[in-house]
Amino acid sequence: MVENLKVMKEPRRIYASSLGSCCDAASSSQSNLLVRSGGRCRSPVAGDEPVSEEAGSNTARRRQAVAAPGFLFLQCNIFRFFVSCLLLAVLSLVWLHFTCSGDLGWRRREPAPQKACPPQPPGSSEQLSWGPHRLAVLVPFRERFEELLTFAPHMHSFLQQQKVQHRLFILNQVDHLRFNRASLINVGFKESGNDTDYIVMHDVDLLPLNQDLDYGYPANGPYHVASPDLHPLYHYKTYVGGILLLTKQHYEMCNGMSNRFWGWGREDDEFYRRIKGAGLQLHRPSGISTGYKTFRHLHDPAWRKRDQKRISTQKQEQFKVDRDGGLNNVQYSIQSRTDVTIAGAPCTVLNIVLECDHSQTPWCLLS
Repeated sequence: MVENLKVMKEPRRIYASSLGSCCDAASSSQSNLLVRSGGRCRSPVAGDEPVSEEAGSNTARRRQAVAAPGFLFLQCNIFRFFVSCLLLAVLSLVWLHFTCSGDLGWRRREPAPQKACPPQPPGSSEQLSWGPHRLAVLVPFRERFEELLTFAPHMHSFLQQQKVQHRLFILNQVDHLRFNRASLINVGFKESGNDTDYIVMHDVDLLPLNQDLDYGYPANGPYHVASPDLHPLYHYKTYVGGILLLTKQHYEMCNGMSNRFWGWGREDDEFYRRIKGAGLQLHRPSGISTGYKTFRHLHDPAWRKRDQKRISTQKQEQFKVDRDGGLNNVQYSIQSRTDVTIAGAPCTVLNIVLECDHSQTPWCLLS
């Protein structure tokens, strides 16, 4: 009885079972003695072996020493997991910010795609105020890119100032035959579509400078804009080259232009005879005070040498009227058709491959 009272009075003596780690911790902070039994801490009873304070302390220290590395390892893993989650959240927010906000901003700044040469809507008020007619500007072309870069924006602006509805067609000959201006104009006429009702044959190196030159619908007959009184180089009365306007109906009445003229020159002189043969009246500008300064001529003979060779019987044939050929028998294929914009001027470029009947015109080749 005395021994039991001594044990109960010693607050630091510990009664423990083999599983007493939890009870050791509890007994160190409580005056009541506890032991582990079945996974739970309880008050000691008779039969429990008393453990000295020193032994209990050594046991607790050993257990703390063994548990410390595991506890630190657990703390380190929790810290790493927390940092990883935080970093992942930050990266996700940054990615969402630049992906969503940046993409939307890019979409706002991106210009809407524009067609290079769209036909104007027929119902727009501006087009109705310009009148019902639409001009097809037919430009025979081969390797005159420097002139084209000047011609296209100049003509587009010039015709807009006159409120003339128009489409620019660059008739680019891409075959290996000699240049054939007349055949290219025939092709341009056929390919210009039903949304144009009159044409102008227009040299790429001749720019009108006077707004008094009329590019309107020539209802009364062919209208020769580059008249002999105004053209900087050619002044004979039957000259109809350079710039000539016709309605599509009048051009068909002439059966277009002859396809026999390979090389430079004479096709416009033959076309003058066709105009007269169709009974059409030729008109020219009047009251133009600018004279030979009415046009700007871009041609440089030093750099742009013209093909004026006459091969085989071509010299004799060039003065004859072609009564059978023209718009009705031009042979060609379209390699490509591309809408482009040249310095703000919408154009349609036709890459044209002409065909030659060597038995009829052996001079279509230089060799």
